[in-house]
Amino acid sequence: MKIGFVGLGNMAKAMMEGMLNQGVVSADEIYGSSKTNKTAIDVAARFGIHTSTDNKVVAKDADYLFLAVKPQFFPQVIEEIKDEINQDTVVISIAAGKTMSFIEECFGKKVKLIRCMPNTPALVGEGCTGYCVGEGVKESEISTVENWLNSFGKCHQVPEKLMDVVVGVSGSSPAYVFMFIEAMADQAVAEGMPRAQALQMAAQSVLGSAKMVLETGIHPGQLKDMVCSPGGTTIQAVKVLEECGMRASVMDAMEACIEKSRSL
Repeated sequence: MKIGFVGLGNMAKAMMEGMLNQGVVSADEIYGSSKTNKTAIDVAARFGIHTSTDNKVVAKDADYLFLAVKPQFFPQVIEEIKDEINQDTVVISIAAGKTMSFIEECFGKKVKLIRCMPNTPALVGEGCTGYCVGEGVKESEISTVENWLNSFGKCHQVPEKLMDVVVGVSGSSPAYVFMFIEAMADQAVAEGMPRAQALQMAAQSVLGSAKMVLETGIHPGQLKDMVCSPGGTTIQAVKVLEECGMRASVMDAMEACIEKSRSL
């Protein structure tokens, strides 16, 4: 099998690392291309894969081809490789905002398409990826791609109309969570705690809270109530967050993110 990656940025490397670490593919099956020779050499040394600065070499005869370049470069990259892929190649896009119809228009022909949106926690094997599937992709091919996406986190299939929502709720959301962790740590520092310790405690609390939601199946509102003892400290903090419009601010931020994705 030949698996191609056009683009060898952080997300592509995170995906490859998960796939290789979990043993769902072998290094000899992966071919990657980058704009610079230095990146190609570095990635080849790190993962043991085949690399090149020629996108056509990677695309030619690929069974599965990941388009891992920034959305604004899609037209020129696809123009370069469109004659190299065959009718059986499964093309997998990880670009925000670029619909399957747009991608097919760039190729100028029908292609097998899977569109997905991973996020940066894939770097530590805890990614969340939403994906949708175009016409003509076989169930066995979907299963293969799902297996790869699950190797660096969890994946969820959605209709394409929800892909921009995926960008808001998982693709971009690590940034919101990082800001929350940083803010908690900042106040702990203001109260005298060393920063390294404050960051560790804030991050671990977020990790544990997320795990409770995923593993208990209890609604987060109920879990919040379980922490809020009558007349206690937590309910006072919750009151301030409500007064500051925390929920509305998060929802407004996600709305802005989703609208930006739709406009790309």
